[in-house]
Amino acid sequence: MQIDVSERAFEDAIEACLLQKSEGLIGEERSSYLDLTPGGYRKRTSEDYHRALCLIREDVLDFVLVTQPQEWQRLSQHHGSAVEEQFLKRLASEIAHRGALDVLRDGIRDMGCRFRLAYFRPSSGLNEETRELHRGNIFSVVRQLRYSERNSKSLDLALFLNGIPIFTAELKNPLTGQTVEDAIRQYRTDRDPREPLFAYRRCLAHFAVDPDLVFVTTQLAGPQTYFLPFNRGKFGGAGNPPVSPTQTGYSTSYLWEETWARDSVLDLVRQFIHEVEEEDDRGRKTGKRYLIFPRYQQLDCVRRLVSNARQRGTGQRYLIQHSAGSGKTFTIAWLAHQLSTLHDAEDRRVFDSIVVISDRRVLDRQLQAAMRQFEQTLGVVENIDTTSRQLREALESGKTIIVTTLQKFPVIAEEIGQLPGQRFALIVDEAHSSQSGESTRDLNRVLAPSSLEEAEAEDAGQEVSEEEELDNVVLTQMARRQQPTNVSTFAFTATPKPKTLELFGNRQPDGSFAPFHLYSMRQAIEERFILDVLESYTTYKAYWRLLKTIEDDPRYDKTKASYLLRSFVDLHPHAIDEKVRIMVEHFTGKSQSEIGGRAKAMIVTRSRLHAVRYKLAVDRRLAELGNPFKTLVAFSGTVQDSGHSYTEANMNSIPEAQTARTFESPEYRMLIVANKFQTGFDQPLLQTMYVDKKLGGVNAVQTLSRLNRTHPDKTGTMVIDFANESDDIRASFQPYYETTILSEATDPNLLYEVQTRLKTYPVFTDEDVDAYAGVYFQPGSTQDQLYAALAPSVQRFSDLQEDERQDFRSQVTDYVRLYSFLAQVITFLDADLEKLYVFARHLRQLLIVEREELPLEIQQKIDMESYRIQQTGSGKVALERKGDKLDPVRTKEPGQRTPEELEVLSRIIADLNDRFGIELGPEHRITLGRMMERLEEDSALEVATKVNTLENVRITFDHKVEQVIQEIIDLNFDLYKRITDDPAFGEAIKNHLFDQYLTTHRGSEGVDVNDGAE
Repeated sequence: MQIDVSERAFEDAIEACLLQKSEGLIGEERSSYLDLTPGGYRKRTSEDYHRALCLIREDVLDFVLVTQPQEWQRLSQHHGSAVEEQFLKRLASEIAHRGALDVLRDGIRDMGCRFRLAYFRPSSGLNEETRELHRGNIFSVVRQLRYSERNSKSLDLALFLNGIPIFTAELKNPLTGQTVEDAIRQYRTDRDPREPLFAYRRCLAHFAVDPDLVFVTTQLAGPQTYFLPFNRGKFGGAGNPPVSPTQTGYSTSYLWEETWARDSVLDLVRQFIHEVEEEDDRGRKTGKRYLIFPRYQQLDCVRRLVSNARQRGTGQRYLIQHSAGSGKTFTIAWLAHQLSTLHDAEDRRVFDSIVVISDRRVLDRQLQAAMRQFEQTLGVVENIDTTSRQLREALESGKTIIVTTLQKFPVIAEEIGQLPGQRFALIVDEAHSSQSGESTRDLNRVLAPSSLEEAEAEDAGQEVSEEEELDNVVLTQMARRQQPTNVSTFAFTATPKPKTLELFGNRQPDGSFAPFHLYSMRQAIEERFILDVLESYTTYKAYWRLLKTIEDDPRYDKTKASYLLRSFVDLHPHAIDEKVRIMVEHFTGKSQSEIGGRAKAMIVTRSRLHAVRYKLAVDRRLAELGNPFKTLVAFSGTVQDSGHSYTEANMNSIPEAQTARTFESPEYRMLIVANKFQTGFDQPLLQTMYVDKKLGGVNAVQTLSRLNRTHPDKTGTMVIDFANESDDIRASFQPYYETTILSEATDPNLLYEVQTRLKTYPVFTDEDVDAYAGVYFQPGSTQDQLYAALAPSVQRFSDLQEDERQDFRSQVTDYVRLYSFLAQVITFLDADLEKLYVFARHLRQLLIVEREELPLEIQQKIDMESYRIQQTGSGKVALERKGDKLDPVRTKEPGQRTPEELEVLSRIIADLNDRFGIELGPEHRITLGRMMERLEEDSALEVATKVNTLENVRITFDHKVEQVIQEIIDLNFDLYKRITDDPAFGEAIKNHLFDQYLTTHRGSEGVDVNDGAE
């Protein structure tokens, strides 16, 4: 028998699944959070559909008569025999006016009678009556629905809830030559938004479906209709996993088997689909409304988290690794609201309060807006963005959802005290930067209840020895560092660090740690929610030579001197001017025309002083070119340079708080930053980034990701990097491209190793630690007693040799950091560790280590002989499709500092020149002279140089010079081999020859940038 490969067979399979028999919506009283059993739909035909009313009349009437017979009887007394017609007209009118979502949620009123149009699963109080009402919901499916009064066009599929259309679908089958793209095109070009069924808010969603992919939209707008992917993800990227040959069904079966399952549909209507109104940057309503339908990863993430929290209760930790572009703001809003009404299987409320914590000092306006607009009961959400007293009152009064910043918690920790009996859900945005330090431990202390053991001991009046009492107090303090049993933490981040993975990740059978839920960077890029910032990546390398300007040849520590000499080059006016020339020419020549002529750029500098000098140099260069573009600079504090004081405010001539908003103005096109706006800055018009700062790890990902925001006119991004190699950037991005996994847990025994190393120094004794702990944990102790307890150890520390002091302080820092992290992950039963921790944490603040003086005078004894920047690579930095693993926390052995190596200044300069300059011997210089003579003899090259653009001249020149290089094999094989074996050296030689050639044939246009050229 021949297999049917038509589109009709695909429709048959979907319909069969929806029509299969199924039990009632709610089974046993202790049923799971959500019943995703497929089936249970009625089969209806196009003739059952009333095209003018956009309703299935019989389904509406069946639902109302069965679930609300008394109200129907009252309405019949008003309308008599016309009751059905009048009610259906009233319902259709209300849907047209208010939208199907509002009608399904809140029902309608007619002649003083109130009718529900759907019964949802109650959050609590489930009983036989509510189950019966829930079972009364009627789900129907219609194939080939003829929807128009004006023509006979039909839809492949339409789903109805109690006679009200909620979803439509166009189905395509690639085996017949059509795909999901054809379904999307059909909605855009052949489905008239003026038809009542396709009017905004009449239907809740429209799906384009084929066996491999699903896309969804909530509003048809002709060719401008925007579809979102509704796919599960495939091997870390976009799409859906293929179906195994041993299984049946399609890759998109989850749509009709799970998403369109009856309980799922009711959950979508009640909890997820929302109408929101756009707000401007100041929080003012714009009047533009749109329906939000969750993307697959948002729906799946929230449902999995809610189900797990319902089953496991409080005291849990969850890590959600969702890339930029995941729609995290809405995911957090959906999660917070659903956790706020969550009840367990015993009908007990799981959380009393939901605390949503933003890592930013000012509450994210978008997050506030989403939380507020998702609010269905007025007063549920409390935004705390002013005083800590507000937060204290909100917690103590049991406000349902509290939105605040992390900075508020340490301030009020002591004021609130303990909140016994209350249970909390903490939803943390960007957990990696806020969840491993003292702030979180203060937070845990605030929200943790008093233990029953403490209460029992107090009531019994137990007497314990002084030493036992101290250990009990210390162990109580240790317990507070753990995840409190009354608190569950839901941590969201795009770039989890190793500590974050270990703290919040799920431990795997092999000992590694992985996130609870994942939406990868790769999937976000492939689904076009963010741009690939590594698509166009250009690297430059600086070549320079220094010379000594004094006759003496003093000796300096080689490491410190090399650092200062490189800093001298980086801050040299020639170096900055040359980089600025490249940046400005690139921006004005290429970037400025992007995004419809509105593109902006960011210059990332390595220090505040660099930012100041770049700002001055860029403004100067723009003025020289007569360019009207303006720049802004962003850095903290005050910078002193050449007798002037510079701040962000006085350089921009606006208050510091207005920098981000001012950058939105069209005349401001370049933003110069130093450790500001490299994270959390969202500007879709940012198209190019110029990097003059070493980046690595999470910092590299977060900084470059400022470019990845999408815009309708934005087709790509550009990165020009003067400080990093493309391989290093690739290594930084790779762990976060798909899923991020921690290879193994941090070894807790490392703590004992550091403790042992600390005790080898003659700085403190066990008695010193016990004495300090006795004061620290004793109520009523004073600050002067703490100083007195630390004084002997501080004195012994000062008696050590300089290198010993540095090593000891480094080990103390290692112990404090390692313990503060591990104490949140595992339970230590060793009170000595906690006592040493509080002792070391405060001792460290009193340990003064002389800062090594850098020989700054060295910069007065040298000058820059030459400086050149050349492009070393351009193209895409390709990431591999594999999961990379991060390493756990490590400690370092003492004495791992670079030993001081004294060297004469001339030798230091020579070593740096070897690394960053082009050193050529006499024989090589002669060969280069011969090569230049051959180029000078080329009349075709001379003509090309005079009539072509510089870019075209370079293409011709490179072709000619390759020929000349082949001619020197016999003349100077050593130079030939070095040019061909070392691409960077070969490029530098070509640049050198090109500059010389241009100097002769075009004048100053080709002169190298060096001190002697001015």
